[in-house]
Amino acid sequence: MTEPHLSHVFFQGNPDAIASALGTENLLEMFRQMNLIRQFELRTEIGYQQGKIGGFLHLYIGQEAIQTAAVKAIGLENWWSTTYRCHALALLLGETPHSLFAELYGRSTGNAGGRGGSMHLYSRRMLGGFAIVGGGIPVATGAALSCKYLEKKNEISICFFGDGAVGQGVFHESLNIASLWSLPCLYVVENNKWSMGTPLCRTMTNHDLFLEDAAKTYDMRYLRLDGMDILQCYAGFKEAYRHIINEQRPMLIECHTDRFRGHSISDPALYRMKEELKACMERDPLLIMKAYLVSHNILSEEQCSAVEKSCREEIVAAASAADADPWPDIRELEEGVYGPTLEIS
Repeated sequence: MTEPHLSHVFFQGNPDAIASALGTENLLEMFRQMNLIRQFELRTEIGYQQGKIGGFLHLYIGQEAIQTAAVKAIGLENWWSTTYRCHALALLLGETPHSLFAELYGRSTGNAGGRGGSMHLYSRRMLGGFAIVGGGIPVATGAALSCKYLEKKNEISICFFGDGAVGQGVFHESLNIASLWSLPCLYVVENNKWSMGTPLCRTMTNHDLFLEDAAKTYDMRYLRLDGMDILQCYAGFKEAYRHIINEQRPMLIECHTDRFRGHSISDPALYRMKEELKACMERDPLLIMKAYLVSHNILSEEQCSAVEKSCREEIVAAASAADADPWPDIRELEEGVYGPTLEIS
C-alpha cells in the first residue's frame, strides 16, 4: 500500500531571518528539547517492551518539531490541549521526565499519581491528553471562550489533533462556533497521513482533508506548514499567534509530518512500505535542525552528539529513578472520585 499523495504548498519564511530572530540561545534550547523528547520516547518504547508500562503507548517520534516550535513561538502562558500522543507537550510545558516516567510506570510520584498513564498527562497549562479522537477540540474551544469572557486578550487556546479527527463532528461544530463567537483558538492538525493505519486515499474523497476549504467555510485564516522543519514551524506559529491576538479570531493550521512508528506501540505498521518509511526518515526533524546548526557554525557535529548524549543520560536517569518509586497506596484509590468512599482496612 502506498502513502497518499498530498500537495506541499507550505508557508515559507527565510530560514536565516527566522534563526536570527530566535537567537542562538533559543535555537540551542529547541534543539535540546527535540532531542529530549526523542530520547524520552525511545526509552518509553523500551519500558513497554520490558513490561513496565501497561495500556496503550503512542510515540511522537518524527513529529517533534511541531509542538517544540509551537510552544516556543506562542509561550507557556496560554492554554494547551492535545491527543493521547501527549508526552512531548507535557515535557515542553514543564513536566519533568521523572514525573512522566513515574506516571507511565504507575507510581505514586507520577504526573497523575499513577492513575492516568500514557494518554492522560497534564500540566498547569495543559488541559490534558485526550484519549477520545477529537475529544480535546471542544475543550480547547471552551478554553478560548473563557479567555474571551475574562477579557484575557493576550491568551489563546491551542489544540493539537490528528488527521483522523477531521472527520469527527466536533471538529466542524467547534470551528463553526469559534468563528461565530470570534474565539481566540488555534486548531492544529498534525497530519501524519495515516489516521491510525489507513491512508487518506481510503478514508477521504479529498486527500488534502478539505482543510483549506473548511477554513474558508468557517471564515478563518489557514496555513499549511512543513511539520518536519522546525524553523518554518516556528515562523508559522508565530504568525498565527500574532494574527489571533491582533484580530481576536480563530485560525486553522495544518502541519504535514510523519510518525516513524506505528499508530501505537502495538501497531507493527505493516501497511507502510519499508522504502517509503526510509524516505520519510531522511527528513527527520532532528537531522534537519542539526544540519542547519552545523552548516551555520552554531554547533559542530561533536557538540550535536554531546547534546544527544546528555539528553539520553538525563532520560535514562529519570526512568531509573521512577522505576524505584513507590506504588500508590490502595487507601488512596478513590481520591478525586466523586461519590461515597469505601472503608478499606
